[in-house]
Amino acid sequence: MKKGVLLAFLTLIFSLFQAFPVYAQTGSVLGIHIMNTSEAPQASELLRGNGLPDEWHYVTIPLTLNDLDKQKDWQAFFDYAKSQKLIPIVRLSTRAENGAWAIPTHKDVVDLIDFLSALNWPTDEKYIVIFNEVNHAQEWGNSIDPAGYTNMLTFSSDWAKSENKNFKVLPAAMDLAASNTSTTEEAFDYLDKMRAADSDIFQYVDYWNSHSYPNPGFSASPKLSGKQSLRGYQTELAYVKDKSGLDLKTFITETGWVDTSSNHRWLSNYYLYATQNVWNDDRIMAVTPFVLQGAPGPFSQFTFLDANGNPTQQYHAYQDAIKSLAAK
Repeated sequence: MKKGVLLAFLTLIFSLFQAFPVYAQTGSVLGIHIMNTSEAPQASELLRGNGLPDEWHYVTIPLTLNDLDKQKDWQAFFDYAKSQKLIPIVRLSTRAENGAWAIPTHKDVVDLIDFLSALNWPTDEKYIVIFNEVNHAQEWGNSIDPAGYTNMLTFSSDWAKSENKNFKVLPAAMDLAASNTSTTEEAFDYLDKMRAADSDIFQYVDYWNSHSYPNPGFSASPKLSGKQSLRGYQTELAYVKDKSGLDLKTFITETGWVDTSSNHRWLSNYYLYATQNVWNDDRIMAVTPFVLQGAPGPFSQFTFLDANGNPTQQYHAYQDAIKSLAAK
């Protein structure tokens, strides 16, 4: 092959690699939930630092309407994520109004997805979550409205697919511990009402999305089973299969324990057991415990970094569990 032809060929190959971002077919399902783009370096240190393997990991992060004027920040976050092998799972959010998250309009959805479409993502598949725990009134304009959310989910999915940018749609995760009250609805009652509004609703999602917490009290043993346990996703996937015939894989975008005086000494064993016996299910795409930086504030007992940015017992327990899994 002549030198000029070889150079042209190599240039073409290089351009193809540049045009199509790498997608991690392998790598760890384990990740972390962050709240802001600025937390990416700390997330990378947790997941890939301290001698851990050079693998891809997931980060769940909310995108609010207030972020839409921060395109440079988000592009910088995506660029950093690509360099550090972090796969974003972006949860669409609105903004806080009257003590609740505002009900999204169609325009809000268009604006959020158009914003994401304009960014260069670190991976080929672009994972987006259509809002959050909508069986809580506080997450949906102080109302419980399964039919309204169903309409918004179908619209969001249709709009995302129309972008032709390889968006993969996840539904809002349910709070599996919620009961039927004036401000909450039991998860499967809510899902039944979604199906009543549109019997094909599950056809609009590419993957399931679960908040499988170790309840009661975010502090139960990982060995328990049932919808309120760390294995809650199993009940959800069985429900989807029964009602729609779909065998969906799932993302667990929130999970984890609170750190209290009663379970502090057990956290290392809990995370180790979960990684080796629960989160190794081949139906699980990702697990992103909540939350990397939750202190000071209402999530201080969940936080992996304290108010001064120092690692907590949660951090050490989880990182040790990742190490043990990597060593296998």
